[in-house]
Amino acid sequence: MDLIFEGVRMEERKGMRTALSITGTDPCGGAGIQADLKTMTMNGVYAMSVVTMLEARNTTGIKGMMEITPEFLQQQMDAVFEDIFPDAVKIGMVFSGSLIEVIADRLRHYKAGNIVLDPVMAVSGRDGQACEEGIAAMKKELLPLATVVTPNIPESEILSGMTVSNFRDMEKAARHISETYGCAVLIKGGRRAQDANDLLYVDGASHWYTGRRIVNPNTYGTGCVLSGGIAANLAKGYNLPASVRRSKDYLTEALTAMLDLGKGSGPLNLAFGLQGEYAKSACEANQTLPDSKNELSGGRNEAKELALDWLDSRR
Repeated sequence: MDLIFEGVRMEERKGMRTALSITGTDPCGGAGIQADLKTMTMNGVYAMSVVTMLEARNTTGIKGMMEITPEFLQQQMDAVFEDIFPDAVKIGMVFSGSLIEVIADRLRHYKAGNIVLDPVMAVSGRDGQACEEGIAAMKKELLPLATVVTPNIPESEILSGMTVSNFRDMEKAARHISETYGCAVLIKGGRRAQDANDLLYVDGASHWYTGRRIVNPNTYGTGCVLSGGIAANLAKGYNLPASVRRSKDYLTEALTAMLDLGKGSGPLNLAFGLQGEYAKSACEANQTLPDSKNELSGGRNEAKELALDWLDSRR
């Protein structure tokens, strides 16, 4: 039997849909692999990860970076694909041409699909911009494999070689990138001061996603969240326009939750929709930890009785 929703057909199968994040780490949890795993989980898929770079960073900036070796990167990718094949792949921070070549080789080898490329091309602590070698390798190796690439406006200028200052420029740049590399293009307009409108160019057509600007100084990891959410929804069988809409809505809700952590531009509350017994605080659950000898001894007596019953059943 097939499952059909939002015009999308997905075969029925047991287990969860799966998504893989290939990117760098963030010890504060607001961006990178940590943000992707949260986003993918909250969007209903089983999330996996392959690390490209270890970072010492927080909401105020990057303190240090250390790239994974190409050999270990390949081992990680083989470990995932040989065991739990991902229904979608999100690629984020990766600068080295040698690492990019490994990623592309493994994706081709395993015939991976639903590939979302977030072309992280500028980061503080790395001279403001990824090296030219990495950009060239990304254009040559990863863009032709991508289902969709998700640049912000400065990144779209690098990929297209054009100046992007208005909606018409966004459409021209998206069309150029799509026709050059054969992938869909989502240009994120969130850096515009007056709106949060994004453009998806796919199959020769433009789709505009209008969004209200959320007045929130804490926007750490928004690009990771959007691309991770798109990958999760592609994994679940939604088509690309629906996946973008659902991920954009999720991002808007996470911004609206107004989490305020850290000394800089803080992370989002990616678990804003988490409900259920295990998400409750002690006050919400109206529960406290046992703090009396009677409560503890009662628990021990009950456990002892269960153990004795089990032993009797084995005789």
